Amino acid sequence: MMNHERSMWDLWMERAKPIVPVIVIDQLDDAVPLAQALVAGGVRLLEVTLRTGAGLQAIAEIKQAVPDAIVGVGTVTSAYQLEDALKQGAEFAVSPGCSSDLLACAQNWGGPYLPGVATPSEVMRAREAGFRYQKFFPASAAGGSAMLKALAGPFGDVVFCPTGGIGADNYRDYLALSNVFAVGGSWLTPKTAVSAQNWQALTSLAIAC
Repeated sequence: MMNHERSMWDLWMERAKPIVPVIVIDQLDDAVPLAQALVAGGVRLLEVTLRTGAGLQAIAEIKQAVPDAIVGVGTVTSAYQLEDALKQGAEFAVSPGCSSDLLACAQNWGGPYLPGVATPSEVMRAREAGFRYQKFFPASAAGGSAMLKALAGPFGDVVFCPTGGIGADNYRDYLALSNVFAVGGSWLTPKTAVSAQNWQALTSLAIAC
């Protein structure tokens, strides 16, 4: 599983910017144009969260209408949520933490999954389950770049996608770290622009990354 996991992320990193926007869809009609706007700016790894009732259907619609997008599911907190998202076509999954059931479900699936970790013990637990690509969350509150640098010593075979407190002013600092392969955040999809359906604003933000 780890070899498959690594090969998928490596392939995607060759095709996309190392930015994973954390997308919250309130109105289902916004899903496809929002995804199109980000892809037009070169951001193709899209994490559609399950924070709203529109999340699952949004994954299915983006998957069908935006073939250049790599659509994943975020804010996964249970095994049944992961299973539901996979049925909708999710290509990768991200969770804010990692439970035994969720790790087992992801193991059975065998696809690219980023378990959420914030401490060395959690890194070890996720690694023992076979996942060496992990989400460091909440990045800023959990020690930021200093914590990631500290984790690099004992966990040289683990790489992270930090999320939480990351924006246009600091994401490059995280990407400069040797154990960071991508960063996640919501700054590419500001609520004001999405509410106004100002898709060009999202494309401009994506291009600037």
